[in-house]
Amino acid sequence: MKIKNSARLRTLTVTYGALIAALYVTLTYFSSMLGLSSGMIQIRLSEALTILPALFSPTYAVGVIGGLYIGCLLANILTGCLLWDIIFGSLATLLGAIGTFLMRKHPKLAWIPPVLANVIIVPPILRYVYMLPDLYLFLVLGVLAGEVISCGLLGYLLRRTIGARIKKI
Repeated sequence: MKIKNSARLRTLTVTYGALIAALYVTLTYFSSMLGLSSGMIQIRLSEALTILPALFSPTYAVGVIGGLYIGCLLANILTGCLLWDIIFGSLATLLGAIGTFLMRKHPKLAWIPPVLANVIIVPPILRYVYMLPDLYLFLVLGVLAGEVISCGLLGYLLRRTIGARIKKI
């Protein structure tokens, strides 16, 4: 019986990860079509998904975190980001998702780790990879604004909308 449960667990974990990765890519494309997903103030609708690791049980959170990372990696590749942005931008999402998982006992604050990860990692990418001439402080404030909207506001709405349903999983 344990073999079946173990196989089912692995299947569900991979399935959650794949669905979240696909959703991340789709939402990034949609944000990109609206002109929101790049530049100094990036409002990636997909970043709202970084709240999900705080909602899933630790059993499935591994798949959720992996899905966010793979989704960001694929979205960055498919939307034409430069190599350092692909690497470090995806790393920011991975670190943010892990931080969100670690904040799962404080779900109202779980949006903070992805915001911090992006505020620390993305401004140097914008400055040195994309050669944005703005003052560094403006880059930080722009990323902060976009992430607060994406992770804070939209993540909050996502958590309120689906949080109770996911807790049953």
